[in-house]
Amino acid sequence: MSDSNNKTASGSTTGAGAPAQSDRNSLTVGANGPILLHDVHFLEQMAHFNREKVPERQPHAKGAGAFGVFETTEDVSKYTKAALFQKACKTEMLARFSTVAGEAGSPDTWRDVRGFSLKFYTDEGNYDLVGNNTPVFFVRDPMKFPHFIRSQKRLPDSGLRDNHMQWDFWTNNPETAHQVTYLMGERGLPRTWRHMNGYGSHTYMWVNAAGEKFWVKYHFHTNQGMAFFNNAEASEMAGKDADFHRRDLFDAIARGEHPSWILSVQVMPYADAKNYRFNPFDLTKTWSHKDYPLIKVGTMTLNRNPENFFAQIEQAAFSPGNIVPGIGLSPDKMLLGRAFAYNDAQRNRIGTNFHQLPVNRPKVPVNTYMFDGQMAYEHSGNAPVYVPNSGGRPWADETGKTEDGWEADGDMVRQAYTLHPEDDDFGQPGTLVRDVFNDAQRSALIEQVAGSLLGGVRSPVLERAFDYWKSIDADVGRRIEEKVRSGQAPEPAAGEGEA
Repeated sequence: MSDSNNKTASGSTTGAGAPAQSDRNSLTVGANGPILLHDVHFLEQMAHFNREKVPERQPHAKGAGAFGVFETTEDVSKYTKAALFQKACKTEMLARFSTVAGEAGSPDTWRDVRGFSLKFYTDEGNYDLVGNNTPVFFVRDPMKFPHFIRSQKRLPDSGLRDNHMQWDFWTNNPETAHQVTYLMGERGLPRTWRHMNGYGSHTYMWVNAAGEKFWVKYHFHTNQGMAFFNNAEASEMAGKDADFHRRDLFDAIARGEHPSWILSVQVMPYADAKNYRFNPFDLTKTWSHKDYPLIKVGTMTLNRNPENFFAQIEQAAFSPGNIVPGIGLSPDKMLLGRAFAYNDAQRNRIGTNFHQLPVNRPKVPVNTYMFDGQMAYEHSGNAPVYVPNSGGRPWADETGKTEDGWEADGDMVRQAYTLHPEDDDFGQPGTLVRDVFNDAQRSALIEQVAGSLLGGVRSPVLERAFDYWKSIDADVGRRIEEKVRSGQAPEPAAGEGEA
């Protein structure tokens, strides 16, 4: 290679070799506006990331699920006109639970965030709610998402997982602190999928019949009660039964023990978002339940196992971009990025016409102008395949403001959200550690973090990790450092420290 082709770039480049403008911030209209389709660098990064592994899912590869029903038991019509959330409506649905970082063959009981993905087959089309067992996430801008996932996977040379790499990413991105605190606490080791909560995590929009708009967050609280493994129990189970969570769910349903969850929502009036003390669209933040109390909606019950795992679970395709009338997206940048990325990942993983598979097909008639492509089964016969047409086939032609939209005005920029009065990266995880965790949970957190840091984390990442935890809570950070410096913390159990 000639010297002219061996120069070290001052920053990253696009795939075509041109300088990349940012690997941290996507292009938006103003700091709080929507992501733009012509952000070529973001689309290139995300589209390539979706095709990085074949054929299992990139994150959330290991999982299983079941079918069931969601019943709306309360009247929330003043907030949304969505058919599935009208009182007494029963909607067939599918749930898939998963780990995030582990490959398809990894143990169910490694420490990790758990995916909590739901597909509702409504009479207005499919509605997908793609969440986790925690109410927050590691990053707030989708430009960082591929980098985060790779930092939790395997080293390029040895192919081994690496605590140093994980903590290097986390400590270089302080916004991860809230989710890392959840991960290192009890919720990182749920005893079963039946015994964990689920959250939509993102902020969504609800629109009622009068056109009034509200911001909402979804909370699914398990009726089985929350239960967790400790490190020793989780490690033992990983060796004894790597598919423990999958087996537990399948066997419970087969016995007639149908797990259920109560759905409640937090509802924020549309205008409150502008001046709320935290940015309500920041995926690393929660809303105070004192400010916006939980409002009960209904009950989700899983009562039917799949008949064929591959056809009904492995080929199930979820996307937060699948919404129905009465429900919309929000200025949450991660949500907007995922609305593109998830369906694009399915096109790569399953095929162009993944939406035609029985598990993904809506229960209502479909009239789409997506045409042909690999493995096309459903088709429109000899009807016109273009718009407009004179053949009588209808098409959509709404103009003006969208009912589920929001205002955005500003220059096209690459920058972080505009800070609200109490926005910072360490305040909420500090509150979680001090005010939510009890003494035993704090001690377990300290043991877990110290054990993870002793698992090969080196300077300068180690010192950054100490500062990271001291920023969350000074006493917890001090105790973590003391344990690591003295070498007294236990090595983490199999899979520990892996997000």
